[in-house]
Amino acid sequence: MTVEKIAVIGAGSWGTALTKPIGDLGQTVSLWAHRKEHVEELKATRQNKAYLPGFTLADTVTPVADLREAVEGHTIIIMVVPSHVFREVFTGLEPYLHNEASVVSASKGIENDSLLTMTQVMEDVLSSAAGAGERNIKTGVLSGPSFAKEVAAGLPTAVTVASQNKEEAIYIQRALSTPLFRVYAATDVIGLELGGALKNIVAIGAGICDGLGYGTNTRAALITRGLAEISRLGVSMGADPLTFSGLGGLGDLVLTCTGDLSRNRMVGLKLGQGKKLSTILSEMNMVAEGVKTTRSAWNLARKVGVEMPILDQVYQVLYQDKPCKDAVRDLLARSLKEEQY
Repeated sequence: MTVEKIAVIGAGSWGTALTKPIGDLGQTVSLWAHRKEHVEELKATRQNKAYLPGFTLADTVTPVADLREAVEGHTIIIMVVPSHVFREVFTGLEPYLHNEASVVSASKGIENDSLLTMTQVMEDVLSSAAGAGERNIKTGVLSGPSFAKEVAAGLPTAVTVASQNKEEAIYIQRALSTPLFRVYAATDVIGLELGGALKNIVAIGAGICDGLGYGTNTRAALITRGLAEISRLGVSMGADPLTFSGLGGLGDLVLTCTGDLSRNRMVGLKLGQGKKLSTILSEMNMVAEGVKTTRSAWNLARKVGVEMPILDQVYQVLYQDKPCKDAVRDLLARSLKEEQY
């Protein structure tokens, strides 16, 4: 194994958890956090008490607050910041990237204004940067069923990394894989990104149904039809339909819709129990990406002309204050039709 200098940009729960398999490999890791006081705490305690308590950072992990220090000279950069600040953070670190660097998005969302996925945001920033034609910076995406707490605990996990260049995907795969963190390689970047972003919306819907006291029949139906919606949008944007039956599609969807560690399911659960969205979000320490992604996906579906009835109802609950029971009723009351995948 070639020793790499790896930067993880974002010291939330998922970014911190990703240092576990990297640290197990003995790779050198810089972990960037945007608040200096957070960095100082990470250095002093070797734990991320705010976002992932109970887990000790490996000796090879160096917390940093400066983007230049975080990425300069590093060969692999993993972006793990929320989608609404992704462009700002990536623009800030772009001038310091190694000319042959590999930048992988492990963030799951769609930018609100541009409706771009995170790799598309990176490509947009890179294309307009000074000396763009003289560099060979590669982009990719890492996704799959992977709760941060379980990865940090060293529990067996499988994910997928995708790059448009197969050799690049294999390079990242080999750099991150451990006996307990298995990484598959793929080339369907857009499919893997959309699967990771859109499953959070379905998970909010699953949580709503659970909060209303509906049973496992309801949840199974929602997951299945939610997957059909994700696939329709993905295929319309050039994704391989088989991607959505893999780890970054069905695997991540099932995990997020059923797991008690799912922040997006928890948002839906509390909505179904009658809480207001503003109250729910104010009580959360971490970001539930599905809330912002719902708005992006709703606009994106209309832009490309894809019908997504579950997305429509979740959007109305989140942004039009529609009662959860009314959303379920309207979803089931649509005209009968043949099952389409």
